[in-house]
Amino acid sequence: MRFVIVTGMSGAGKSTVLKSLEDLGFFCVDNLPVELIDKFVELTSDTNFTNDKVALGTDIRSGSSLDELSDILNRLRENKFNYEILFLDAANDILVKRYKETRREHPLAVGGSLIDGIIEERERIDFLSNIADYTIDTSKLLTRELKAEVRKIFSKGKEYKNLIVTIMSFGYKFGIPQDADYVYDVRFMPNPYYIDNLRRKTGNDEEVQNYVMDAPESKDFVDKLVDMSGFLIKQYSAQEERHQLVIAIGCTGGRHRSVTVANELGKRLSELPYSFRVFHRDIINDSYVKGEM
Repeated sequence: MRFVIVTGMSGAGKSTVLKSLEDLGFFCVDNLPVELIDKFVELTSDTNFTNDKVALGTDIRSGSSLDELSDILNRLRENKFNYEILFLDAANDILVKRYKETRREHPLAVGGSLIDGIIEERERIDFLSNIADYTIDTSKLLTRELKAEVRKIFSKGKEYKNLIVTIMSFGYKFGIPQDADYVYDVRFMPNPYYIDNLRRKTGNDEEVQNYVMDAPESKDFVDKLVDMSGFLIKQYSAQEERHQLVIAIGCTGGRHRSVTVANELGKRLSELPYSFRVFHRDIINDSYVKGEM
């Protein structure tokens, strides 16, 4: 049997994950009282229970009973019952934004401060974060991207590395991304902006890609960038506390050269056993389309 415990910060995407697991054939139960977990394990381990994939959602809604979860998990291990823990996390400011958008009330912030409730929750469930088999930081993930991560972890035959790599293109005229771990400047490459029939196209168009990458210096740079990025990704993946890496590629407007290089980097790194997402921050900025440089 594969038994998965889904937990983490409120607002980090647990409901989405449980729905994804249901789509993968898991029998899912959410917010089961901690006191009933032992009984639930016993029932699902019975030979009369036909589903060999089970997911249990638990979080801060369990209240003071959550403190008993550590003892229960230790007891299950002692009894040779195998389980996996998936911990969902997100930055505090992202969680605040999500709660404000949905107008829901945080379980620990009833009538009080939202951020104080989030901070208290993080302290109380920290023990689960420390023992989790998988951690997904959903701060920058779209719903479909989170679902894709779940499929990678829990579909048979899939190898999962606990690191999500974002390759972001941007325009220097709109500012360097504050969340970037590494920033690379490609403004030395040939600029399609000055070619009339390419100006309104983007690095997603083949004509622009060919124009940029046909330059010998562009090819040499991308080759070196692929090698360096592959090395860095492996080093970061070895650090258990790191679950996100952002590589930013910048040109003047974030529409041609940086988009081309980000796409090429994402394509060439995709063979590595990590999760990659390519994001073009400034590709549709109107002022650049109009030629206001």
